[in-house]
Amino acid sequence: MSVANPNARHAPMLGYATLTPTYLARTLNREALRQHWPEIRRVVERGQASSLYCSIATVGEDGTPTVTPIGTVFLGANPGGFFFDRYTSDLGNNINANGKICLLAVNSSKLFWLRSFLLGRFTSPPGVRLYGTAGPLRAATASELSQIERRVRSSKWLKGNQLIWSSFTQVRDLEFTSFRPVSYPAMMERLWQ
Repeated sequence: MSVANPNARHAPMLGYATLTPTYLARTLNREALRQHWPEIRRVVERGQASSLYCSIATVGEDGTPTVTPIGTVFLGANPGGFFFDRYTSDLGNNINANGKICLLAVNSSKLFWLRSFLLGRFTSPPGVRLYGTAGPLRAATASELSQIERRVRSSKWLKGNQLIWSSFTQVRDLEFTSFRPVSYPAMMERLWQ
């Protein structure tokens, strides 16, 4: 089914049966984002746990899109969060020029996908896109530094951990205004309702 909606490319795909103009308009607002925020956080956490990163898309001043893997995204209780920005020159330049971003998190666990195909349905959402803005660089708080330390604690004794994770000091705040689930029709009938 094709949706005759000029905003359809930014609309949530919740299954063909639910793609009505009324539903699309309702889901694009902050109220729906707040309503689904606990589930969105779980989807992002599962995506980061299975892939070790989220992807953040930005657009440069010349219109060139860039997608950057970020393993240091943390979401808060409200539709937002932060990420540590250390090694991302293109991402940082794009955010400085135009703060709009799209964050994508997908559960890439092979067991999750195998189980879903065996059952013929997803028991939890496979992924989500979050649309919003990223703020300017700022110094990380003690609480934020503690969160990154907990995330990388299991590999603290490895040389690579010491080379990469020990120099994080700055973050960018994230504020989200809408979302769009990753959708596979017929396997997601009872999700995102």
